[in-house]
Amino acid sequence: MPFVPVDIAKCPKCSKSVYAAEERVAGGMKWHKQCFKCGLCNKMLDSTNANTHENELFCKVCHARKYGPKGYGFGGGAGALSMDVGEHLGNTQSVSNRPVSNADKPVPQAPAGEGCPRCGGYVYEAERMLAGGRSWHKKCYKCKDCRKHLDSTNCCEAPDKEIYCKLCYGKKFGPSGYGFGQGAGILQSDALTVSSNAEKMRPSRPDLGVIKATEGQDGCPRCGGAVFAAEQMLARGTVWHKTCFNCKECKRVLDSVLACDGPDRDVYCKLCYAKKFGPKGYGFGAGGAFLMADSIPNGMEMAFKSIDTKTIKAPDGQGCPRCGGCVFAAEMMLSKGQEWHKLCFNCADCHRPLDSVLACDGPDKDIYCKACYGKRFGPKGFGYGHSPTLVCTTGTADVPVEAKQGIKAPEGEGCPRCGFYVYAAEQMISKARIWHKRCFNCGDCHHSLDSTNLNDGPDNEIYCAGCYRRKFGPHGVGYGMGGGALQTF
Repeated sequence: MPFVPVDIAKCPKCSKSVYAAEERVAGGMKWHKQCFKCGLCNKMLDSTNANTHENELFCKVCHARKYGPKGYGFGGGAGALSMDVGEHLGNTQSVSNRPVSNADKPVPQAPAGEGCPRCGGYVYEAERMLAGGRSWHKKCYKCKDCRKHLDSTNCCEAPDKEIYCKLCYGKKFGPSGYGFGQGAGILQSDALTVSSNAEKMRPSRPDLGVIKATEGQDGCPRCGGAVFAAEQMLARGTVWHKTCFNCKECKRVLDSVLACDGPDRDVYCKLCYAKKFGPKGYGFGAGGAFLMADSIPNGMEMAFKSIDTKTIKAPDGQGCPRCGGCVFAAEMMLSKGQEWHKLCFNCADCHRPLDSVLACDGPDKDIYCKACYGKRFGPKGFGYGHSPTLVCTTGTADVPVEAKQGIKAPEGEGCPRCGFYVYAAEQMISKARIWHKRCFNCGDCHHSLDSTNLNDGPDNEIYCAGCYRRKFGPHGVGYGMGGGALQTF
């Protein structure tokens, strides 16, 4: 059997054999590594940027220059606006690829109803744009009025089987009148007349009652006109025009959140509804958290004196403990099982307004603030009541006379200083002995003491630190009133 040599692939560029160690594959053909470069710019290529065309290699940019579409928006890469066709790189075929005007460029005409709706020519796959089930050339896919180029996001198909941008479509086929026309958010009316008079320049409100509702059909409660689906606003089963859907009192424009249906079958904003139909009195009226009543005058004076809370009398033992009037749920304040008016819920002594945190129930079945309760029912004596600070500024224990009154204790059982019983609320302890808080002061200078400056003397008395050192500390040079002091007694 004769020897048949292996068929080796030839490089399309140099026509020489390509062996496995140096081969590059593109477009189903094998190339030498050194031949695997762009035919225009001679840029070395790889598998990511190689493009083949009729046994020639190109980079992506040069391929687009030579064979891609030409004109505004094409050519130099994604997003580039270029007319570069590669003449400076030796592209001699670029002359035939230059764009020509539509008047000079022949367009193959398609049968009637099968081509582009704008120019009637055949539409090939590479330039097809779809709208209304028909195929358009990319160059013809633009607004009929303003000639703006369109895409799938801003194309509007019109009843005349043409395509428009959104703005032109709204002008031509959209509703006209106040609030329509130029696009989303713009308030414009075709009926707007330009005049030097500013009053005439305001857009006139359309008469929505021109088209009356048919018999058996509910019209707009405000104007009586027919309400179509595009302008419907609903309130308690009735249908309103969007323009009529405003507060009856303040004319504020409403929506489904702000609207309140009144018992007179009209609509109000929340504030006007509360003023007209809401409860009256302290704490009602102007909205959540507002304290307002029509009978309360303005100003910083005691305006609430004009409110008589005892107008509606309650049965004996059931009303407000202070005024005897009926207490309703909206103004109820509770204190030890009793119901008070919010206006009456204040301190019996200083008349300070109270709440559940500040109120103190007294044994006389009245309520007080904490300070007044302490003055009236709290323990008496030095350190209690209105002056809780334990301090002596005169050097002597000026204890009120009434504070010394009490029950005398047996010998050795009461306070070491005054001899009266010491109760748990006023106990101060030193070396297993119990003292009154008012008696717990230095035996020499009568300075008030506590657990941090207490010194128990060997004579069963208590002293501050200075007096203790003077009386029982070492004497001589360097001792006495503190570290570093040179003093002798």
